[in-house]
Amino acid sequence: MKVTVLLGGDSPERDVSLASGAAVLKALREGGHEVHSIDPALPVGSNAEPAATKIGERPPGEVAPLPPGETFAWLNAESIREADVVFVALHGGKGEDGTIQALLESAGIVYTGSGILASALAMNKDRSKALFREANVQIAPHLLLDGSSEKERSGAGAAVARAFGYPVVVKPNCQGSSVGFSFVARAEELDAALVLAGRFGGECVVEKYVPGRELTAAILEGEALPLVEIVPDGGFYDYKRKYTKGTSRYVAPAEVDAKTSERMRREAALAYRALACRDYARIDFRLSEDGEPYCLEVNTLPGMTELSLVPMAAKAAGIGFGELVERIAGAASSRKK
Repeated sequence: MKVTVLLGGDSPERDVSLASGAAVLKALREGGHEVHSIDPALPVGSNAEPAATKIGERPPGEVAPLPPGETFAWLNAESIREADVVFVALHGGKGEDGTIQALLESAGIVYTGSGILASALAMNKDRSKALFREANVQIAPHLLLDGSSEKERSGAGAAVARAFGYPVVVKPNCQGSSVGFSFVARAEELDAALVLAGRFGGECVVEKYVPGRELTAAILEGEALPLVEIVPDGGFYDYKRKYTKGTSRYVAPAEVDAKTSERMRREAALAYRALACRDYARIDFRLSEDGEPYCLEVNTLPGMTELSLVPMAAKAAGIGFGELVERIAGAASSRKK
């Protein structure tokens, strides 16, 4: 196959995407495919092979916008037009919210991962949670607040206390990789958390904190893979602990009883179907201290770095990284008319 990998982009998850893209490039080339890369945040002529990217402890700063007229020039690049499949290794922002998917689809280009609607729904935590509830997937109670509105923030503490009390977690409604995440133990900490999360689009999800364990279920072509447990080294599974070696431990397959594993994998598949996802996705859960799973979100373009969870789940199922990438690209290729 001729495959072009889309990587980088201008979201706060740019560094993660560069690392994912480099890993996908390497695996596809080792599989004998003709592979190129495009970074849609850079002028087409300056696109170069991604180096081995080191992901920092914090998200990178904003990428300078392209000059007018060059924003969509990458879509007409020879490597895009001649590709059998475009492997989307972008994370967050326009790369994951349906925007890039709409551009590729309108140009008749086959691409990996979920389509426009599923991408947009999954990126919106509040909307996706409503669909999870309808699909009988258990979720923790939450509120949607505008972190950029001083007026709304002023009444947020009382609203949270009435709804479910503290502690809570606060995160941007449309963001990934724990960007803008805060754990809020007391009402007086809420305003700062809303301000932080509100920097990423205004809308914030304030969710009742579920004490317990952090687990995730990967779905590959509709099939739930073994669960993976994440054990952060003190604190929460934030951006730093996701991408810094030695700050989290992973157990794959997760050490949970068969009944709980079956339920979580079933609910992961229900959440995947509720958003009309395809090819692959990752569904994150909290498992409460009394053994109840609560679905947090669906990631339609999960990371493909050496610390990423989908490759771990695939490995636990006997699927190596090269085979995983091949299967994702092959699933997209099968849609080619």
